[in-house]
Amino acid sequence: MANTGDISLGSYIRFNGDICQIVEWQHRTPGNLRAFYQGKMRNLRNGKLNEHRFRSGEPMEVLRVEIRDMQYLYREGEFLVCMDPSNYEQSHIPVELFGDAMGLMKEEMLVQVGFESDMPMMARPPKIVELLVTYTETAVKGDTSNKVMKSATLETGKEVNVPSFVEIGTVVRIDTETGAYLDRVKK
Repeated sequence: MANTGDISLGSYIRFNGDICQIVEWQHRTPGNLRAFYQGKMRNLRNGKLNEHRFRSGEPMEVLRVEIRDMQYLYREGEFLVCMDPSNYEQSHIPVELFGDAMGLMKEEMLVQVGFESDMPMMARPPKIVELLVTYTETAVKGDTSNKVMKSATLETGKEVNVPSFVEIGTVVRIDTETGAYLDRVKK
């Protein structure tokens, strides 16, 4: 069992039953008080950040997580079948690990999957995806005020808000963390 002195940035720990990645880790010694570690960590299940103070020398469960780049092949029920491009080994990754970003993913995309002893425990889609707009309403002529947005359906079936100048057949970049439109892809 490791303790607080063994933790560093990027470490994975089990905290309150969830798996968290350390984002910030500081050792503090305030005046006449006892030393402690101030940690900021990201919960891998829901993506939320939380802070916690740990006593110096407090035992912690450190997890060994191996991050692999994998190619998303197809969906099979509640799992995605992903292939490791280095050895062509296929793994079934639970859909819920991708969260809301699942609606922005299409087949053959590269994703990152974290394994702890061959069990998938976290998954991340690419930060930015390029998707084709399959349906959107035409813009109202003369409505040129700032930030006029309209709804558009992407090739994956997900709806996002895009600027009024985006038309059917346009390829757009979408941020998978926020689901927000970034810009058009110029050909």
